Amino acid sequence: MKTTKTLCCIAVATLFSSLTAHAADDAAAEAARLTAQMTLQEKASLLLNTSAPIERLGIPAYQWWNEALHGVVGDSHATNYPEPIGLAATFNAPLLGQVADAIGTEIVSIRQRKLARGGRQDMGAGLNAWAPNINIFRDPRWGRGQETYGEDPYLTGTLAVAYVRGIQGPDPDHPRVIATPKHFAVHSGPETSRHRDNVDVSLHDLRDTYLPAFRAAVVDGQAGSVMCAYNSINGQPACANSFLLEQTLRKDWGFKGVVVSDCDAVSDIYQHHRYTADAASASAAAIRAGMDNECSVDGYFDRNSFGRPDNYVQAVQRGDLSAEALDRAVRRTLEARLRVGDLQARAPADDTVGSAAHRALTLRAAEQSMVLLKNDGILPLSSRKLRIAVIGPQANGHRLLRGNYSERETWSLPSAYEAIRQQFPQAEVELVAAGPSITDGDPIPSRVLRSEDDQTGLTARYLPFLLATLPAPHSIGEKMGQLKDRQLASAPTTTRVEPAVSEAMLGPHPLLPDGGLCVWSGFLVPEVTGEYRIGMRGTMSSVELDGKPLADTGHDPLPAPVPNLKSVHLQAGQRYPIKVTSMVNGVQLSELVWQRVSATPEADAVAAAQRADVVVAVTGISSDLEGEESSLDIPGFKHGDRTTLDLPTDQSELLAAVRTTGKPLVVVNMSGSAVNLDWAKQHANAIVQAWYPGEAGGTAIARVLSGAVNPGGRLPVTFYRDVSQLPALSDYRMQGRTYRYFSGTPVYPFGYGLSYTRFAYGAVSVKTAGDGGITVSAEVSNTGQRDGDEVAQVYLKFPTLSGAPRIALRGYQRVSLQPGEHRRLTFSLSPRDLSSVSDNGTVRIAQGDYEVIVGGGQPGSGLPTRSAHHKIAKATVLPN
Repeated sequence: MKTTKTLCCIAVATLFSSLTAHAADDAAAEAARLTAQMTLQEKASLLLNTSAPIERLGIPAYQWWNEALHGVVGDSHATNYPEPIGLAATFNAPLLGQVADAIGTEIVSIRQRKLARGGRQDMGAGLNAWAPNINIFRDPRWGRGQETYGEDPYLTGTLAVAYVRGIQGPDPDHPRVIATPKHFAVHSGPETSRHRDNVDVSLHDLRDTYLPAFRAAVVDGQAGSVMCAYNSINGQPACANSFLLEQTLRKDWGFKGVVVSDCDAVSDIYQHHRYTADAASASAAAIRAGMDNECSVDGYFDRNSFGRPDNYVQAVQRGDLSAEALDRAVRRTLEARLRVGDLQARAPADDTVGSAAHRALTLRAAEQSMVLLKNDGILPLSSRKLRIAVIGPQANGHRLLRGNYSERETWSLPSAYEAIRQQFPQAEVELVAAGPSITDGDPIPSRVLRSEDDQTGLTARYLPFLLATLPAPHSIGEKMGQLKDRQLASAPTTTRVEPAVSEAMLGPHPLLPDGGLCVWSGFLVPEVTGEYRIGMRGTMSSVELDGKPLADTGHDPLPAPVPNLKSVHLQAGQRYPIKVTSMVNGVQLSELVWQRVSATPEADAVAAAQRADVVVAVTGISSDLEGEESSLDIPGFKHGDRTTLDLPTDQSELLAAVRTTGKPLVVVNMSGSAVNLDWAKQHANAIVQAWYPGEAGGTAIARVLSGAVNPGGRLPVTFYRDVSQLPALSDYRMQGRTYRYFSGTPVYPFGYGLSYTRFAYGAVSVKTAGDGGITVSAEVSNTGQRDGDEVAQVYLKFPTLSGAPRIALRGYQRVSLQPGEHRRLTFSLSPRDLSSVSDNGTVRIAQGDYEVIVGGGQPGSGLPTRSAHHKIAKATVLPN
């Protein structure tokens, strides 16, 4: 045995050296060579997100699952950028490219950390990014719209290309990290039925709305991977859809990369869509259609399991899947790993996680994401000594800044209130507690926690499960439910002081890789006397305060979307014993949260407003309320989706009460989607849409209010008045949706945004380009008194013909101009930019007269625009 092991190690070392010597151009040949040496079982083991090692061939284990929408998930110190909808509001593709580049360097750094401790199968250990989410945000009720770049296919496509190129690096044949645009395709709600929905969609809507951004990401961005969705499209599940994966992606667009499934989407093929008879036939259908790698939660939530590769073995053995089709998928996955360098030795890279440069970049991104929707002159606030009342349940919120798909230690982030205090050192800034709200629950900061030995934070103890053989689970719930059958060690393996209870992990905990119990204990020492709501956000967690049970998340193995909070009265300076327990296995979400509240919020806010010179109301919702599939079902929110566009009632009543004082009112709204701001438009003096702006978001808000930053963001979605203006969420037809097909009057239109200065445009020039496109140019001038950013937008109005949108964005540039500065901007519109889609799905440049509009927003929005006309004499059909 010893001799055999030694020979194996020599063979592995020899092969590793051989792989290092191979050029990336030979990756396909090397992948084929390795595949030819494998057994059927070994091949199947490589087709899952948690890929097993094949030691005799020198192939290590690999984890494909890595989330990086706006920062890396898997390290609590990773830089947290604005939510993608906020990044889209910058209308700045080069900036997004820089953000993606920074995220890519942190992925490499986090991978190095995980490999150093032997965590090859942990989330973040692979060189992939399951991002960007480029589904079209066609309806503001969809909970995951915050993850997207908005409602417009052109804007989404250009930002997708910027993200893909930024994270992959300059050479797509040798990517630093593989980008994975998702979810292919037509995936945008409802969350309640996403695993079983069949979307009937026309070729027109597919090629006009749902596919262009994916085409741009693949053809122009050269993304190395694509993720297929949960839903079915026209009767075929997305991950077994021959039209999408074979015809469109591979044949029409020439994609040669890896198709990965959304997590458990292959199981959905037979369990929910009933498209096949069993699991093996579902796996076969997916591979035949062109999927190459299956995300299976079975393998992810147990580091000693690699999912269910036997499904693929069985499919081949009984003839459902050809050996050739299986080999094709194996070769593609291996080729991707070879190209990204997973099988080769890589020189250590600098650790860039949370670097000063990245934190400066996220502040810049947050600042550019701010959209000024209204201003009667109250902003920017004077730097003189002011009395500022800061109100609203979001005013001192930290967690909501980061949005979803993130792990930033939010308790250390400056809130809007804290940042306003810092930005206005001469002002009297008063924080007014709101009443209980559905948005309550912010991580308790370390400064009010004391450990058992009186250090800042709490004493944390980690008790592992004793190893036990349990039956293989069939779902996440079953896996987590097995916790009650596990026996804990009698003593902790690790005891240390931690600054706060604020952990969110998918996958093995580094201190409890096989699961166990976390126990935090110490004292809570509040700084302010008052009423508090205290509890937990998490899985199978509980809180004791002053020796008494306070809150419990219950025994549901999956995270509750909002915390379980109980009200208590606390005295400033008093030491309250506190104990928190949380079970760990695969998913850990453990956040000790609180919120100081008032029993008379409206009266308190009115009194504060009467003392103040100006009121800043921080309103909105949170990514816990709107988000991915959840159990939440309360007024306004259903399983992650929204049922109304209105602000929560307590917030609208608070605003109305404060307005009666007549004091100037500035509304700062935080949300990942359109909120009905009609009341604020009519009654507030200024409105700033702040999205979920990331770890530097509070600072960015304060800098915009002070005028240190002149806001220049634009809306990437239409802000409607109410849901009655929209078709049903389950209706995927684009008629009546988004600014391109909506004929009603919105509160604020797509592309809208103001500035503290003014801009003007000169005459528009249009010339025919050699490639059949056009070149558009116009001069823009800053006619105001401040430096500022203008987002110059190019819109097309098409000849009257069936299938064409009402109007469509086809170009944009964000430029910074000093007062009195003039600049000529040039936009190159390709033949595809000039095209529209016929009713039968033909992509064509139609004959006729086109109006080309250049300006700060859509025509008719009140922003400056100029236009010109361009005639096309001959119709042209373009490739799909």
